[in-house]
Amino acid sequence: MLIIQVLVHGMTQIVSVDFIFSDQLHLFYIYLVLEVGNGGMTDAEYVAHFSLWAISKAPLLIGCDVTKMSAATLAILTNPEVIAVNQDPLGVQGKKVASAASRFSNAPNAPQDLEVWAGPLSGGSQAVLLLNRADSGSEPITVKWTDIGFPAEKAATVRDLWAHKDLGSFTGSFTSPNIDSHSVVMLNITLTK
Repeated sequence: MLIIQVLVHGMTQIVSVDFIFSDQLHLFYIYLVLEVGNGGMTDAEYVAHFSLWAISKAPLLIGCDVTKMSAATLAILTNPEVIAVNQDPLGVQGKKVASAASRFSNAPNAPQDLEVWAGPLSGGSQAVLLLNRADSGSEPITVKWTDIGFPAEKAATVRDLWAHKDLGSFTGSFTSPNIDSHSVVMLNITLTK
């Protein structure tokens, strides 16, 4: 489970990602400061943190000392494709649309650590976040078109927003390469006309 620190009504609170991005909490009314660059997380976890804020349309308020940030932190905070998701004029907040247990978990009630988040963008495409919340392991995550409101029989182009790379055209679903624990792949998926 990803645990993050947030500022709510002037008080710092430690909460889980599930609580922050649940349907009961409206992020537009809460002052959230990004933790990217503050220490305590890996660069991959900073990417996951920033991606969740972006797809949720949360305010992207830099919380680190900008005079001392690393090149990696600067690259995360200034990724134009991820910021474009956050600033999309449609303004619809993304949400978790699917989840699955890790293939490494043998427990009967294993946590649903592999998550698919999605939100519509202006122009008809979908921002999609594939999140591996597991504490260990690396594995692929699949987004099905039906989970993001696209017809299963249609082809769509898939773009990786962190790699700045078009991945190709896929029909019905897209399966990522292995995603490390506490890491993400963020995509823009557009139906082919």
